[in-house]
Amino acid sequence: MVLDELRDLLNRHARPDLRTSIEDVLIFKAEHPQPPTPTTYGKVLAVVAQGVKRFALGDTVYEYREGQYLVASVDLPVTAHFAKASPELPGLGVGLTLHPATVAEVLLQAAPGDLPELGDDAPPGLAVSTASAELLDAVVRLVRLLDRPQDIAVLAPLIKREILWRLITSDQGPVIRQFGLPDSSLSHIARAVQWIRDHYAQPFRVEDVAKLAGMSVSAFHRSFHAITAMSPIQFQKQIRLQQARLQLAAAPADIAAVGRRVGYDSPSQFSREYRRQFGASPSQDAMRLRATS
Repeated sequence: MVLDELRDLLNRHARPDLRTSIEDVLIFKAEHPQPPTPTTYGKVLAVVAQGVKRFALGDTVYEYREGQYLVASVDLPVTAHFAKASPELPGLGVGLTLHPATVAEVLLQAAPGDLPELGDDAPPGLAVSTASAELLDAVVRLVRLLDRPQDIAVLAPLIKREILWRLITSDQGPVIRQFGLPDSSLSHIARAVQWIRDHYAQPFRVEDVAKLAGMSVSAFHRSFHAITAMSPIQFQKQIRLQQARLQLAAAPADIAAVGRRVGYDSPSQFSREYRRQFGASPSQDAMRLRATS
């Protein structure tokens, strides 16, 4: 079966740093259930070959398992982990970074009438679906190139484009198509998301970020929530707390300074929101992170 071969390939080629010799292709392997870990899902196709991957975005919890895939079209702060994994049955997955310019090139090659009209509503920034047989076959052929490195330079770009076409014509086609269109609502929100990520420690007015995105305030609010499942202010808070946790892992004794650096003027507010997000105060979590390290 296709999934059996994919599992074998991923098991053999997985590395601690996730990377492979194929550009933009990553392999994930977990031999134990993991604690939920803050991370960023952005511009990626991720296929699970074995195990159950679970992640939370805002207040919504998603799950996808072997034979299913996730598409992320903007950089979103999530808490993710393999919920089921063991040395005998490790969690296995493969990721492919998506590039808007490549998606646009594939869209331009489609003949008129090959694709249905797009609606006006903004698609969600994360979506989970069951992979078609054609999509899984293309993913396996891409990973199979790791056994034939001399073929990678010529064949990998062709198979990647096939994978994009399978996505464009799948249930999640509208997400991928908007991702490749420079004037889509998804592209406008992606600009706003990037600005907030780059300036997460700064206060901002939603009206100013909406103007940056080229949208009215009402359309911006509606599209931002549809894509990220959060308001712009909630999104900023998620980024701040993730950055705080990363900084605490590096400097666990400097809690007050970390709170200020990520944008919190009030230490009590920082501690309160940090505990709500990670289940422990900054000092307790810093000790836990240090022990784990």
